[in-house]
Amino acid sequence: MTADHIRQKLEEDFKPELIEIIDHSAAHAGHAGNKGGGHFHVTLISTQFEGKSLVQRHQLVYQALGDMMKDEIHALGINALTPSENS
Repeated sequence: MTADHIRQKLEEDFKPELIEIIDHSAAHAGHAGNKGGGHFHVTLISTQFEGKSLVQRHQLVYQALGDMMKDEIHALGINALTPSENS
């Protein structure tokens, strides 16, 4: 299952205090441009985002998911926070 695969990769790379993955794929099935990947929104709270800009944080998440972005994931929303930003 793709959400489990996403969780595994993000947990390995970020050791997050919190990880939440919401699968919105069913609401987007068959829309124009979607050639099969799912729609997901992830929230990560990790110390690895300390000192990083929003763009850098998103780049780190995309790098962690690697090839999944080509086939398994069609759209990805990212909320990447540090522990202090979540308090």
